[in-house]
Amino acid sequence: MKKQDFYFDLPEELIAQDPLENRSSSRLLVLDKESGTTKHLTFTHILDYLKEGDCLVINNTKVIPARLIGERILAENAGTGAETKGAQIELLLLKRRDNDIWETLVKPGKKAKPGTKIRFGDGLLVAEVLDIVEEGNRLVKFYYEGIFEEILDQLGQMPLPPYITHKLQDKNRYQTVYAKHEGSAAAPTAGLHFTKELLEEVEKRGITIANVTLHVGLGTFRPVKEDNILDHHMHTETYQVLPEEAKKINDTKKNGGRIICVGTTSCRTVESAADENGMVQAKEDDTSIFIYPGYKFKVLDGLITNFHLPESTLLMLVSALAGRENVLAAYNEAVQERYRFFSFGDAMMII
Repeated sequence: MKKQDFYFDLPEELIAQDPLENRSSSRLLVLDKESGTTKHLTFTHILDYLKEGDCLVINNTKVIPARLIGERILAENAGTGAETKGAQIELLLLKRRDNDIWETLVKPGKKAKPGTKIRFGDGLLVAEVLDIVEEGNRLVKFYYEGIFEEILDQLGQMPLPPYITHKLQDKNRYQTVYAKHEGSAAAPTAGLHFTKELLEEVEKRGITIANVTLHVGLGTFRPVKEDNILDHHMHTETYQVLPEEAKKINDTKKNGGRIICVGTTSCRTVESAADENGMVQAKEDDTSIFIYPGYKFKVLDGLITNFHLPESTLLMLVSALAGRENVLAAYNEAVQERYRFFSFGDAMMII
């Protein structure tokens, strides 16, 4: 299976740069995964496609202000504590390994050899590069006084994807309304369309909401470079499914209801946590699951998602659910209809 099999032509002006004023006023393309037929609606019509007895699975991870911009410390005078500033260095926090040790993506990497120290906010936070890990990422240790999360909130920026060039006016617009557990380097963007009122209406209609947590890491940003997609290496991400949430999903399946995942991260979580019989196990673990056409879904019946990048692993995942030809036809239709693409864009429901 080739990477170019998942290519489609996307005009740059369709990449959404800003969130809509009202989260749920985005457009919704509904794709029938069996027939390939489509309907064009607004997101609030999602309620028409959810039935009593279904279970909606949401990822309650919270994005941290994971982008730090600092400067390399070239030298330090032990007698005076005076430091010489070096080049600007950017850190993206990817995964907490220990209390103050993080796996990070560093730019430019060549200026961040082991032993390098980087200062942020006039020394409020200092990072020391400990080691180089896979794919050239760096393991760093942070030094500070006080509470790390408070310092990060003060100095860090929201880690918007590289295709978004506008400055985000309100940090909360890159969080879902149900974001709870901090740890993500990117938002589970399919959930950005939901308001609290819409979720309340979902529950009123007898639809169960199950929470899972998957902290979104570098894989979201990493393109597929290999021509043969089977050679692509997925990064690991940490997830957690609590016993009461696993029970909600499993009870729904036993009672004949459908499991509708909000976003590819929720999908990857339940599929990673499921046993061979399709029952979701309560657990905390890492996953590097790569879902592409030919994959047999064990848990998921339907998916709410955004429109993804050409040749991306996320496009391969939705193609596994609805068929590559159906998905690419729907995407070409979305381009013709001027849908907004990617993180702040419109939504698709595959059912």
